[in-house]
Amino acid sequence: MDFRQRYGPWALITGASAGLGACYAHALGARGLGLVLVARRQQRMEALAEKIRGEHAVQVCCIGLDLTAEGAVEQLCEELAGKELGLLVNNAGFGHVGPFLDQEPAALRQMVRLNCEVPAMLAHSLLPAMRSRGHGGMLVLASAAGYQPTPWMSAYGASKGFDLLWSEGVAVELAKDGVDVLAVSPGHTDTEFHRVAGVEGAVIGGSARPEDVVEQSLRFLGKRISFVHGRLNYWSTWSARLFPRRLVAKMVGRLLKNR
Repeated sequence: MDFRQRYGPWALITGASAGLGACYAHALGARGLGLVLVARRQQRMEALAEKIRGEHAVQVCCIGLDLTAEGAVEQLCEELAGKELGLLVNNAGFGHVGPFLDQEPAALRQMVRLNCEVPAMLAHSLLPAMRSRGHGGMLVLASAAGYQPTPWMSAYGASKGFDLLWSEGVAVELAKDGVDVLAVSPGHTDTEFHRVAGVEGAVIGGSARPEDVVEQSLRFLGKRISFVHGRLNYWSTWSARLFPRRLVAKMVGRLLKNR
């Protein structure tokens, strides 16, 4: 069974207007999958869709939607009716940098909903059909930040820890049903995410290309349940398991406070 047969004919990508979401759209379009792109920025999605249609001759549908709005997940699932979805890319998410007590409650609530609740509810609604067919897949964008405490990004890191552990657990549950689940944990990647989150300053080891993160994750889908991109990120996540959490929290806090 080739990639399109296993994960097609349609893929849903959340947060698809830029960054990793846009790269997933290009990569999956090149593999012959029809695309449903979901994001708030309709014009950027439409421009991306037009480019992908021209380059790969695949169908692309754009749904402008704020997934944190009440009833948004249910609305999206209704709009997907009639499309045989073979791949769910839970990419939408955002973060904040700064002291936890200085962050706005509404922004914290919105972040936890988008990073945690939305992926779980989409999976709960869309994966049963894949299980019934005996094939399909889901990618969940976690983060290297989800492997340890992240002072000054504490709620964001915890939300990505949820994505990581939840998707690894679901991967084991669905393995016997032919549905592949992969938690993808990038480190610092060259997208607009860090600018929006307020992260500044130089990055040890530099920033990864989003195209590299996407291509490697698609290669590992169906072969692993979890993937940390980049050697430095991989070893840093392992070091977090070797040292006391109190020490790791202080070390990470010192690094993030400077940025």
